[in-house]
Amino acid sequence: MTATDRSLELIETAAQAAADKLAHDIVAYDVSDVLAITDAFLLASAPNDRQVKGIVDEIEERLLKELGAKPARREGERDGRWVLLDYVDIVVHVQHSEERVFYALERLWKDCPELRLPEDAEATRGKGAEHANAAGAEGRESAADTSDELDGELR
Repeated sequence: MTATDRSLELIETAAQAAADKLAHDIVAYDVSDVLAITDAFLLASAPNDRQVKGIVDEIEERLLKELGAKPARREGERDGRWVLLDYVDIVVHVQHSEERVFYALERLWKDCPELRLPEDAEATRGKGAEHANAAGAEGRESAADTSDELDGELR
């Protein structure tokens, strides 16, 4: 069994919407052979809660406007760390980058075929790590600057 044309259309539109809102590491899996409840999963992440919510809102708006699809269920919105949109045919997971690393959903679905996504969505691969490395470097520089300032005050 493979994902239906409708599922692929939903995944493509949702992935493009996520990419347009600067989501990181967008990936989709055809889970139709291992799950009876849905055809595909879309995973995306963002570095902060506000961006997670923005990505979710854009996906929901775009799927409704372009394909007339409404989620049957929406969970996790209050915290903004991991929001799940269940469209029955597909399930969209938008996670804060820290949750994405911790829960590593890719490991669970690694044996399922990856679905092709729009070029913009494919280009987001590895962006989460780039962002984390950049934030880490900024944090180290800021800590070094603070340390230098304290050293100057103590002299």
